Amino acid sequence: MARYFCFKEWRDRGLVARSASEAAGNYGRSPLVKYPAQDFTCPRVKATGLLFYDDLMSVIDDDDAGWQLYEEHWFGQFGTYKAKKHGRYLKLDAYETLFLMRHGGYKLNVKEARLVREAKKRRPDFLALYEVYEDFRMRGFVVKTGFKFGTHFRLYFPGASPKMADNEWMHSKHVIHVFPRSAKMLIGEWARAIRVAHGVKKTFILAIPGAEREAKAELDFLLYHREGGLPENPRKNKPKYAMLALSEEEEIGGEELARSIGKSKELGLDLLLAICDRETSVTCYRVKRIDLPKSKYEYYEIEWVQP
Repeated sequence: MARYFCFKEWRDRGLVARSASEAAGNYGRSPLVKYPAQDFTCPRVKATGLLFYDDLMSVIDDDDAGWQLYEEHWFGQFGTYKAKKHGRYLKLDAYETLFLMRHGGYKLNVKEARLVREAKKRRPDFLALYEVYEDFRMRGFVVKTGFKFGTHFRLYFPGASPKMADNEWMHSKHVIHVFPRSAKMLIGEWARAIRVAHGVKKTFILAIPGAEREAKAELDFLLYHREGGLPENPRKNKPKYAMLALSEEEEIGGEELARSIGKSKELGLDLLLAICDRETSVTCYRVKRIDLPKSKYEYYEIEWVQP
């Protein structure tokens, strides 16, 4: 039923939707969103740290080393959040800790394998999230927790610093949700995370790490939009989107979604995810590919759109 109501939503607005089976060739209507990456050289950590298992955080009890990591590279939190003078320890989360162990020679009171083992007890997908953290960090981005925004990470572009300019804190404009290829999620839960991000005026980034797996790639419709205020039609125009129609209670896997995005990419179209809720109301999300230089993973901006 979701497929029908998503088709109906498009047609009720006077727009044309055709079966995806009619697709032919590459339509060239899927521009990349380019992100300004730059190479990052990790600093050497000249101090040892203590891991707190309950919190999955490590602490550096060395003012100079901690201050340098925080002020110059924005690793961890020195003192208290937005009040760095209220304390003298640098606190690092599990992703920052592992990154500095692997790239900065950071020495802990436990081995790397123990840290990973403890983290995976809490989060079986810990390494998938770490891969995304590491990928952005190695390209000059600052990656911090996205807890307040209902996502895994919040993202700052290269050059970001915890130093306040004109006594104003630097705010992130992007958040990242990691959806490993091996994972599955209810569409309703996934859509809620996007709406929370948009509600606080953040760009929602979907990360799909992991090796390719066998999965069926589906697209439902080719969508024609408007040109000069008038509806496009198949006789004169190219489709603008490829639609994947889903229901609120449906479950989708990371690999399935990645394959559908890949199929729309082959057609040169952005994917439009159309989600039909329990009252048959349809919400649409546009998926735009991100160009992150030298990255081996796939990232997409997802924005709420109206037909």
